[in-house]
Amino acid sequence: MSEYRAPVKDMLFLLRHVVDFKSLPIVQAGELDDEMVEAILGEAGRLASEELAPLNAPADRQGAVLDGQSVKTADGFKEFYAKYRDNGWNGVPFDPEYGGQGLPWVLAFGTQEMWQSANTSFGLCPLLTQAAVEAISIYGTEVQKKTYLEKLISGEWAGTMNLTEPHAGSDLGTINSKAVKQDDGSYLISGQKIFITYGEHDMTDNIIHTVLARTPDAPEGTKGISMFIVPKFIPDENGTPGERNDVYVTGLEHKLGIHASPTCTLQYGDNGGATGYLVGQENEGLKYMFVMMNNARLSVGLQGVALSERAYQHAVSYAKERVQGALAGSGSDKRVPIIEHADIKRMLLTMKALTQAGRAIAYEAVLALDLSADGSKEDKIKAELLTPVVKAWCTDRSVDVASLGVQVHGGMGFIEEAGAAQFYRDARILPIYEGTNSIQAMDLHGRKILRDGGAFALDYIKGLSSAIDALDGEEFAVSKDMLSKGLSLLEAATKDLIAMDIKNGMAVNVPYLHLFGYVLGGVMMAKIAAAAKTQIENGIDVDFHSEKLGTASFYLQHILPQSFGLAECVTHGQDAVLGFPVHYFG
Repeated sequence: MSEYRAPVKDMLFLLRHVVDFKSLPIVQAGELDDEMVEAILGEAGRLASEELAPLNAPADRQGAVLDGQSVKTADGFKEFYAKYRDNGWNGVPFDPEYGGQGLPWVLAFGTQEMWQSANTSFGLCPLLTQAAVEAISIYGTEVQKKTYLEKLISGEWAGTMNLTEPHAGSDLGTINSKAVKQDDGSYLISGQKIFITYGEHDMTDNIIHTVLARTPDAPEGTKGISMFIVPKFIPDENGTPGERNDVYVTGLEHKLGIHASPTCTLQYGDNGGATGYLVGQENEGLKYMFVMMNNARLSVGLQGVALSERAYQHAVSYAKERVQGALAGSGSDKRVPIIEHADIKRMLLTMKALTQAGRAIAYEAVLALDLSADGSKEDKIKAELLTPVVKAWCTDRSVDVASLGVQVHGGMGFIEEAGAAQFYRDARILPIYEGTNSIQAMDLHGRKILRDGGAFALDYIKGLSSAIDALDGEEFAVSKDMLSKGLSLLEAATKDLIAMDIKNGMAVNVPYLHLFGYVLGGVMMAKIAAAAKTQIENGIDVDFHSEKLGTASFYLQHILPQSFGLAECVTHGQDAVLGFPVHYFG
């Protein structure tokens, strides 16, 4: 079993030389410098590599265990969570007024990637708490903020999202959990929620559920959904967990992957009703949910990067040790480590390049989110535009990367003991989480591009062409040509998508999203190549930066061209979908 090595150096390279980290007000004010960033990422990397990663495989085998109305997490989880919490890691990006550290999200993403790489099943718990913090911070009352935020931000309490129900899936307009208002202003919640990540566990003193439900006179469909805070234990006047609320786990899902993450069925109101507290206004719950979902979607995209990194490291470790076959064209019969064979190198380079491109795209999006905090409308729209791309492209690529990791191992990859299969199993949920990736394509198409007739998206794509000019030098001739073609095709496909009616667009918006992701990945890799070349010319850490340059060149010449066919699909592929009769499926 290979060890996990947190890619701190890669993260620092992106922050210092690729994304515009220095534009953040906290950096410009001198409150966050290179030394502090390196110390934060270094310590997170140490904890993730030395203490959390070793729990991953044993926890996958052990899983979470339902014991009556309680859930016991895998061995070591509770103890590591206490250390994670006590050292302040849960509060990195949150408001200092409630105990957070107020650091930028783009830095928090570095630490979060490490938790997710080291142990995805563990990392899901703070991810869901993060979403609850966002909703209460924006829409909660002052009393709710005072009661819940400090303990959620510290990690003393955990949070969840309770959205769907057995019959609903992604169609939240059909949920039927009930919320009946009481004389004291609280509500009694009844109903069943499924797929609740960390809906019950033993790592915190309290669990704060954010629940979608309907009041008795609510309109039908999505317009009649409200959001409620439902604590496992109702806080008393001192904010201490008090009376046990009427919400209980009734089952744990038996899943393909993330075995150590308890995915719960929760039952509300079997004993008269669970006490809940309205967030914001009645019937506005869907709007509030999107705040939570958009936050979580970026983080799930980052999970894709994290699992890609882990699968890549595992495959490299195996390929260095596995000796098989003579090197083609060498004239020797001597068997060599498989990492020397051309196709193994190609697979590992694909894994490496997709991981690095995904990380750069995620940082670019979350930096825009940071910059939008000061009221920048352009950065806000940019973050919104890139969110579905980060979520969908990075998670679909994580499945590809993890699958390649199995392939590098050959037959051993299909055997659980080799370890590669776990990363593939764990990655497979990510394209489904927080809105399936087809929903991300619908969001990118219908909400993000068409809302202004495509004006912002087209301006953004045109602005990406500056990356072409950054590829200065004869050695970049092929890469430059590929990127120029990719950007031209993306611009043309965007115009075609804008011109389509919604029915035709729905048939090709998934290929469009992937086209967008591959080309944006090419832009970020071009920036990486340009920055690496500068460092090499200055004689700075030549081996490290040469690796960056080589990986970027591989992406631009081997991976980016996959976007060319996707562009053709967007422009010409609607009829092949829409014209196919449903009864032909048999």
